[in-house]
Amino acid sequence: MDSSRGRCKAKAMRFAITTLGCKVNQYDSAMIEARLGAAGLQRCDFDQVADVYVVNTCTVTDRADAESLKLARRARRLNPHARVIMTGCLAQANPSTLAAAPEVDQVIGLTRIDDLVRAAAGQDTTRVMVSNLRKGRAAIDAAAVVPAGQTRAFLKLQEGCDQFCSFCIVPFSRGASRSVPPRRVLEVLDALHDQGFKEVILSGVHLGGYGKDLSPPVTLMALLEMIAERCSIPRVRLSSIDPEELSDGIIDLVAGADKFCPHFHLPLQAGDDRILERMRRRYHTVDYRERVERILARMPEAAIGTDLIVGFPGETAEHFERYFAFIQSLPLAYFHVFPYSVRSGTTAARLGGKVDAREIKVRAVRLRELGEQRRLAFVRRFVGTRLKVLIEETREPGCQRLRGYSRNYIKVLIQGADELKNHELDVEASAVDGVALVGRVGQPQATAGGSRG
Repeated sequence: MDSSRGRCKAKAMRFAITTLGCKVNQYDSAMIEARLGAAGLQRCDFDQVADVYVVNTCTVTDRADAESLKLARRARRLNPHARVIMTGCLAQANPSTLAAAPEVDQVIGLTRIDDLVRAAAGQDTTRVMVSNLRKGRAAIDAAAVVPAGQTRAFLKLQEGCDQFCSFCIVPFSRGASRSVPPRRVLEVLDALHDQGFKEVILSGVHLGGYGKDLSPPVTLMALLEMIAERCSIPRVRLSSIDPEELSDGIIDLVAGADKFCPHFHLPLQAGDDRILERMRRRYHTVDYRERVERILARMPEAAIGTDLIVGFPGETAEHFERYFAFIQSLPLAYFHVFPYSVRSGTTAARLGGKVDAREIKVRAVRLRELGEQRRLAFVRRFVGTRLKVLIEETREPGCQRLRGYSRNYIKVLIQGADELKNHELDVEASAVDGVALVGRVGQPQATAGGSRG
């Protein structure tokens, strides 16, 4: 044991990583974990004694900033001799705050993964390593990542954002919009197919802004057409895309190509036009409704989900009632509800009309209850139908049933042998268990690429 760094008995240096925030942060953490593992470090849980702790921070609210520092202090208590490295959005947006904290050893911004690997290995002790992502055009690592136990791969096509919504710090924390060239996207998809993956999720911080920074510019629609023509992976799913950027062409392409999953996540954020204007969103409620109706006219089985912020400054009781009624009127499959919380440095933080925290909580509860009803109603629609389900590598926690997801993103549980994992199956849904379907399975679908693992 090396007492100077508080190492565990294992010969390899041990690292632990924890993640705050969104799925993009989770993607980045998976990339960091893979790179540290390739460098010879051994992963352990964040509540164990490690040589290096990495906190992938979030800065979407002031509360998230505080939680990031809380995690750094926890790491320091676990091993006073360990190196504590802060990365992610808070490290990028406000490195000086983290650098001033005694429990933090190094602050490493986004796109600096090579520096992070060297720092974790003890090869670079520079305290702050952060680039200006609004001025620079740092390249994106286009490698795919796979969360533990899943057979779906995530591929980040785009990073950063140029939208500047009034509530959002992302344009500052993640920098200017930048995209992975189509050729590289197709190369990664080919590699994933060769590894046996049956589904890939195309993601980005601002997916609808894909390709505008490339020379010559490329549209998201053009990229999807290339994928439809050349990609051999049988299931391709889009992540979140803003409603004004979901064109009729993209909807028609998804509807007409078997490989695209009928699942759309369209962030609405607020159901009242006045509040949307204060948020600096680029659509009105009538536009949002039209997008939803257009999707369902072409794909009646499609799942449409959304993000909702409640209690934004200026949201009166009257605004909220219009908001709630609008959501009630939409045939959404699910929604994520976020109580508004102040993010210093944004325009919204300076707006008047703050909503009382207790009232925000009441409104959030109402929307979440409606969301639970809608999710269950959507799932129940498919009892007695047949769905194509991709089986995950791990079983449902707490039971022996296999778990998978339909193309329209319904969790499905079946009885079956491990040999069914990473196969797309025809499943006849017979009942509902919570917000999942329970079904019986036939034989695996014949798909190119063979079973992975």
